[in-house]
Amino acid sequence: MKPMTHPEKDLDGEAARRALDYYLNPTPPHASIDVLPWTVREDVSSEQASAHAMALLRCAAATAQETGNHQQGTTREVLFALMHMLNMARALLEQRQGSSIT
Repeated sequence: MKPMTHPEKDLDGEAARRALDYYLNPTPPHASIDVLPWTVREDVSSEQASAHAMALLRCAAATAQETGNHQQGTTREVLFALMHMLNMARALLEQRQGSSIT
């Protein structure tokens, strides 16, 4: 024998659950694109920031190269292309820093 169902009560129960979820478990607000996760300290000079950026690019390029050495096919090619782009960005920063000194 099947238990009797009452669609009216089931609907009310579902509506009550949604209402409770809405008030007790609100969806988190979307992060604004304008809010930065971090900022550079005001006392950091542009030369210091450039030097740090070059070090980060050097580390990222080394990571891409080491990871690419252990891959094959398209994945390997993509990682080496990434390494090349990182090295190009670092070279631009180095050139800019070198030209600002003279």
